[in-house]
Amino acid sequence: MFQIRNLTDNDNIMTTEKLGPFQVLEYITDLSVAPQQAVSEYFASAMNVRKRQVLCDLRQTGGVRTQAGAMQWMLGDVSMTSGVHGVGGLISNAFKGKMSGESAVKPEYTGKGLLALEPTYKHILLEDLDSWNGAIVVEDGMFLAAETQVNMEIVMRQNLSSAAGGKEGLFNLCMSGRGAVCLESPYPRSELVEITLDNDVIKIDGNMAVCWSRSLSFTVERSARTLLGSAMSGEGLVNVYRGTGKILMAPVA
Repeated sequence: MFQIRNLTDNDNIMTTEKLGPFQVLEYITDLSVAPQQAVSEYFASAMNVRKRQVLCDLRQTGGVRTQAGAMQWMLGDVSMTSGVHGVGGLISNAFKGKMSGESAVKPEYTGKGLLALEPTYKHILLEDLDSWNGAIVVEDGMFLAAETQVNMEIVMRQNLSSAAGGKEGLFNLCMSGRGAVCLESPYPRSELVEITLDNDVIKIDGNMAVCWSRSLSFTVERSARTLLGSAMSGEGLVNVYRGTGKILMAPVA
């Protein structure tokens, strides 16, 4: 049995989003600053540069898996395991982490308590896999946490051109199944453009796609039908997503 005061009931902390076991807390103003940083902190808060923190209620789920080093504190009956199953699992995770830019170890937390993750100045996106046709592919370094029933695997681009020409990595982390996932984004949700394709196509000049449904095929193609046309247009190669699914696109590359 435990009680928490001066967290979710703090006037300087607001809950901006909830999904599954995850709750996003946002500190309106950073009050723990020295006098010489007070002015810059005031204007940072006005520009939405704020500390954000994820609170995980393990009582609402079978457990959560997090990025390595993300835990700040645990409260109640909470157990942590490495999420690695034997030496073979460690080697496999290390190889996958090297390819995708993610950490090799993703600790798992279970129990009947609360888990608080380290505060971050990045923006937090909570996504339900059901709204992504059951599987989402994310850019490197975006994973923060997910329910343990969510499957994780490394997916490879359909061709080398989509990595070399599209200025994207050759491998990405894909999360599939059912459940909630928590992502760290350099961009706020309010600036991300959401595009839903129904057997259609979108061509993007630059690596502005933050995450997309795995059901979409991703290739890199010329912006025009011919090399001369692409060169004269000044666009060159574009990232092309085809099929049925969803994309979150940033306003700038």
